Amino acid sequence: CPECVSQINSCSDCIRAGPSCAWCQQLNFTKTGEQEAVRCDTEAKLRSRGCNAEDVITVSNRQTVTKNEPLSQNFNQKDKEPVQLQPQAIQLTLRPGLPEKFPVKFKRVEGYPVDLYYLMDLSFSMNDDLQNVKKLGTQLFSALQGITQYGRIGFGAFVDKPVLPFTNTNPQKLEKPCDDVLAQCQAAFGYRHVLSLTSEKDRFTAEVDKQHISGNLDSPEGSLDAMMQATVCREEIGWRNSSTRLLVLTTDAGFHMAGDGKLAGILEPNDERCHLHDNLYTSTSRTDYPSVGQLALQLEKQNIQPIFAVTSNVYNIYKELSKMIPKSEVGILSANSDNVVKLITDAYNRLSSKVTLTHGPLPENLHVTFTPKCKRPGPSGESTGVCEDVQQGIEIVFEVEVVSSSCFASPQTFSISPLGIKDSLSVTVQSDCDCQCHDQQQGALHPYCSNQGRVDCGICRCSDTFLGQFCNCSSDNRLHTASCRQGGVGEVCEGRGDCVCGRCECHAKTSGTFYHGSFCECDDEQCDRHLNELCGGHGKCICGTCHCFPGYDGEACQCAVSKESCTRDGVECNGRGTCQCNTCHCDSGYLPPLCQLCPSCPDPCQAKLSCVECLAFDTGPFKQNCSVACSSVSHQMVETLGSARFCEQKDSDGCWLRYRLRQLVGRDRYSADVLKQRDCPPSLVAIVAASVASVALIGILLLLLVKLLLYMRDLKEFRRFENEKKKSRWAQADNPLFQNATTTVTNPTFTGE
Repeated sequence: CPECVSQINSCSDCIRAGPSCAWCQQLNFTKTGEQEAVRCDTEAKLRSRGCNAEDVITVSNRQTVTKNEPLSQNFNQKDKEPVQLQPQAIQLTLRPGLPEKFPVKFKRVEGYPVDLYYLMDLSFSMNDDLQNVKKLGTQLFSALQGITQYGRIGFGAFVDKPVLPFTNTNPQKLEKPCDDVLAQCQAAFGYRHVLSLTSEKDRFTAEVDKQHISGNLDSPEGSLDAMMQATVCREEIGWRNSSTRLLVLTTDAGFHMAGDGKLAGILEPNDERCHLHDNLYTSTSRTDYPSVGQLALQLEKQNIQPIFAVTSNVYNIYKELSKMIPKSEVGILSANSDNVVKLITDAYNRLSSKVTLTHGPLPENLHVTFTPKCKRPGPSGESTGVCEDVQQGIEIVFEVEVVSSSCFASPQTFSISPLGIKDSLSVTVQSDCDCQCHDQQQGALHPYCSNQGRVDCGICRCSDTFLGQFCNCSSDNRLHTASCRQGGVGEVCEGRGDCVCGRCECHAKTSGTFYHGSFCECDDEQCDRHLNELCGGHGKCICGTCHCFPGYDGEACQCAVSKESCTRDGVECNGRGTCQCNTCHCDSGYLPPLCQLCPSCPDPCQAKLSCVECLAFDTGPFKQNCSVACSSVSHQMVETLGSARFCEQKDSDGCWLRYRLRQLVGRDRYSADVLKQRDCPPSLVAIVAASVASVALIGILLLLLVKLLLYMRDLKEFRRFENEKKKSRWAQADNPLFQNATTTVTNPTFTGE
């Protein structure tokens, strides 16, 4: 229990040391020479060291609900104020570091009153919007009646500060800042409260109908000025104590904020106070615009939920503003505002269906965490708890955890409440850092303390003139100092304390803290630092070593204990490294982030060839001891390997092996899918026969080729001879062999027969 190992002088010191620390009040529990600080440890360790169960002193948290009225079902104006949050008051007695949890219930009352204040931009560009708003009185009241029968509506208007450079300060322009074409135009103004919250529809319609457009110079308006006044002027606006308060802002322009007033020479910051006189904001030219933070604080304080009904050109601006104002909504207003009723209704439904529980200002030593217990919990944590899609009349529960980091002298109080809702829970917290030991005897001397002191939670509180563990040493008697030297040599108490009755009493440091240890060798301010904080702010420095708080690790407690980034499929760093500071520190050769790749490792296809050969086909160099040499490789025979990349290697028989390797978790562990069919070379006889046949075939082909060439040559010569023969001619006159043909004709003699 590192948190219990510190400078402990009493049971109370032990209780303050940490939530798991307990104190043993058993007499003679410490050994000779041991300091009384060993009485402080976890209950289990004290019991294991021989402390009796009845002598183990510890302190637990306690809680008492002091006000717990039941949640209301419906709102009735005649009854007392409805209850939407339970309990209403609770008292906690906390031990430092020990969390205490309690449930908080919430249920929105059906028919709960709604106050809706309509705040409209009356700059010149909103002229057509004003005409539509004048006609929307009936629709607005009808929509409100659909929510609750106890609804009220008010109206206010704004433009901008009537000073340069925001507004033309020419007297004629101040009186009529609109263009000449517009006959009805009211004088320039910053913010005007027109109608307090009322349930009279006709009155709302009449007052709004009297309003006219105004104007200014620049595009941004004094929206934040008007919202601040509508928020802080509670009585003038007429906000009820028991109601859902909605502030609807309609505009088509951006807004000025704190600091813009300097352009007009206005240097006084906004004071967040009401300055309405005759319903007109009188300090608009004297104080600056409020900051977004000021406005958000006042809206939360007054439980007012703003709805920004803006045109599409400024939607993104107000969406960013909404992120900084809790419990607010933004909707896109049509060009002439004819959809404003639906927009308000939708925004109200979104606001009312989302319940956000939060706390008020906390004392420095308290921490509060919210855990929603509902169907659709939203983002929650130390500052808020969120439940979404909560229907009216449905009860939801938040678990609240409160932790005190230290003791405090007087009780502290803070509040817990839903945003936008008046109901709250008052939490009163006080510390319990004292022990109730059964051996405490006021003023009674005890034999255990040599009758020179009294027993207080197992240790002696000596009289003024006596010292020592058992009050057996006179204060003016400085006995042996050997036991105050570390190892029996060196300086007494390391030069940081005095040896009193054989034990070191350590001096205080200049910083006010004490050295401690058997020889005053320990210093709790010389630990490693991270970001210039001792133990990174996440641990306790004890005797030069950081003892980290739960959830942190490292020499300076700089590492959050998490292995999320190191783990995949439940395996840390693929079994090839260790996770430190949520980062894999890989074995040699492997690369982060998850130690999967190893560029410097041998090619597994070649490295695992012999194992694949002996496992799959019982051949190769590892054939005799395959199970031992290849214990890190498993295999299975397959018909096909598909189209993915696979290994293709020649085995010891000259056959082609094809297989796919998958690296398993751990170092050098593989699984192989081996193709059943090997491609092996043919036998020697077949090779010789094939060679002879090839030679013979080639010879025949050569002979045929020669024969063909000779035939082609002879054919060519014959054709040439024929051609020459046809060209030959003999001269007949000169040829001695030529003779003319001789023809003898004998006519037959006619004899008359």
